[in-house]
Amino acid sequence: MHAELLVADEAQMRALGARLVSACDSGGVITLSGELGTGKTTLVRGGLRARGVEGGVRSPTYTLIEYYPLPDFAIAHFDLYRLGDPEELEYLGYRDYLNPSTLCLIEWPERAAGYLQGVDIEVELAYDPAGRRVSLRACSADGRRVLSAAALTSV
Repeated sequence: MHAELLVADEAQMRALGARLVSACDSGGVITLSGELGTGKTTLVRGGLRARGVEGGVRSPTYTLIEYYPLPDFAIAHFDLYRLGDPEELEYLGYRDYLNPSTLCLIEWPERAAGYLQGVDIEVELAYDPAGRRVSLRACSADGRRVLSAAALTSV
C-alpha cells in the first residue's frame, strides 16, 4: 500500500502526523526520510500532540532519542542525523525499544543502514513548489492497517 500526498504548510504537516499516529494502536516502526527542513519533526510533533503529549516537543538531534510513556503505549522519537556509525544504535539500546508497546518514529533512518529491521511504514518528505510532497509506503501488514485506518491510501 502506498500513498502520495501534497502538504501545503506546517499545520497540515502536523495534522498528517496526528492522523498517522492516531491510527496506531500499538508499537511499531515508522521511518521518516527527507532533506533538512522538509517537516519530519513537525510531523512527529503533530502525532505526539494527538496522543496527548503537552509542553515542548523537542527534536532529539543531540540526545538521539526522546521517550514519551503514554497510557496506551509509548512513543520513542529517534533523530539519527548525528549518528556517527550505525553500530552506535546498539549502545543506545535501540533493540529495547522494539516491542509491541513502543511506537518508534525514526528520523534519518538511512544513517542506520543495516540495523533497522521490522519497519512498518516508510515516510519520505520532499520539497515541492506548493509545499511538501509526502510519500507513505506500508512495509508490513500492520503498516497497511495503519495507513488504511488513517485514510492515507490514495493521492
